[in-house]
Amino acid sequence: MIRDLHEQLVRKEISAVELTERYLKMIETKDDEIQAFLDIRREQALREAEAVDHRIMRGERVDLLAGIPGALKDNMCLRGERTTAGSKILDNYIAPYDANAVDRLRQVDAVIVGKTNMDEFAMGSSTENSAYQRTKNPLDTERVPGGSSGGSAAAVAADMAVWALGSDTGGSIRQPASFCGLVGLKPTYGRVSRSGLLAMASSLDQIGPLTKTVEDAAIVLSRIAGFDRMDATTAETEGKPFEDFLEADLRGKKIGIPREYFSESLDTDVRSVAMAALERFKSLGVSVEEISLPHAAFSLPVYYIIMPAEVSSNLARFDGIKYGLRINDEKERMAGSGSLLETYLDSRAYGLGAETKRRIMLGTYTLSAGYYDAYYQKAQKVRQLIRQDFERAYEQVDFIFSPTAPEAAFKFGAKTDDPLTMYLSDIYTVTANLVGVPAVSFPIGTVDTEGKKLPLGGQLQGKWFNEEHMLALAHQYERLS
Repeated sequence: MIRDLHEQLVRKEISAVELTERYLKMIETKDDEIQAFLDIRREQALREAEAVDHRIMRGERVDLLAGIPGALKDNMCLRGERTTAGSKILDNYIAPYDANAVDRLRQVDAVIVGKTNMDEFAMGSSTENSAYQRTKNPLDTERVPGGSSGGSAAAVAADMAVWALGSDTGGSIRQPASFCGLVGLKPTYGRVSRSGLLAMASSLDQIGPLTKTVEDAAIVLSRIAGFDRMDATTAETEGKPFEDFLEADLRGKKIGIPREYFSESLDTDVRSVAMAALERFKSLGVSVEEISLPHAAFSLPVYYIIMPAEVSSNLARFDGIKYGLRINDEKERMAGSGSLLETYLDSRAYGLGAETKRRIMLGTYTLSAGYYDAYYQKAQKVRQLIRQDFERAYEQVDFIFSPTAPEAAFKFGAKTDDPLTMYLSDIYTVTANLVGVPAVSFPIGTVDTEGKKLPLGGQLQGKWFNEEHMLALAHQYERLS
């Protein structure tokens, strides 16, 4: 899609301004119902598009992504504009700089039409935890778009953006992609800078694209990836145009099927769709073999120990003092009885939502004296065992395949009263974040749910820093469908 639009732009069959206006019109028409966007950058987007048109008119060569309208999840800093992370505590926060990924998009003249809704501080699997609004799945507005990057997924699925960036800490790009019938890519940890991303869990967070096609995801990844001196975890890897590797010869490559992921607990319909996908993979000359990830059963418990611990640490900065929301009791202040502690407590009590508070409390407990060794330290040791499982698996196979999620999109309210059930949405996705491997979700079929055919995503996990072959396999599968 991006390549076709690019060629239309350079042939002057359409202008970047006209293209941007087309997508802004779609937002105007659809977003009152979908509620994907928190902020719309109409004037700024049109100025960005106009600059691209001027370059094309002068005969300058422009990037594939130049003039192509996209959106940003609202936990990425956009200089001079509001960045809320879906939270009231940052309702009035104006970012003083661009996130590194945003800066890289500006360098190639991408057009940003707006900031998208999300679960507060990226904590959720349904976008029901946003402090502002409830984003609907464009394929069935009675159902969730997934989370936490639900706004970005809905924007692309509803044709209100060609591409969007999300963040993925335990599946927050891939699960919405599965629910909305999109491609969602979590790069290798360190492939994309986290600078300017409002941190949730720093050892797990990664920025990645949501798109309609694998090629589009590869194009966006190529533009946002690279070393950043402001993020010490970024790797000094050579810049790769990932879109140039999509036709790679994959004959002889092996896909591993973890028996732990295909247990009897897997929904029958989901299993059927996944097994059919494996048969299609074989037609590409790729073999399939069963493998074991012995510690996979511990992935979710480990994730929900480490992630809240890092949340507790990262969100300590939102105290109502340095920036964002501050609650002051004027009567108490005048009486001289107000205190700094009361400002902290009141600001956080009002500004943070229930799920965010829950994870902060869990993390604080985990890191407290007497429990650190029993929980956090032990979880880190098991995390290393999970990584070793992957290292051994990749000695046998080149990719690991599973469903992206254990089910299709569920209805609003179905899991809000049971956080543990909601957390199970991440059961197939968290391992990629724990061990740092790249993972991509892409449509593999549909399941019948209450008389409706809903999309289901398949997940490929590749070797560390080998996005090109993983994306090539997903792309070649996509062409079979």
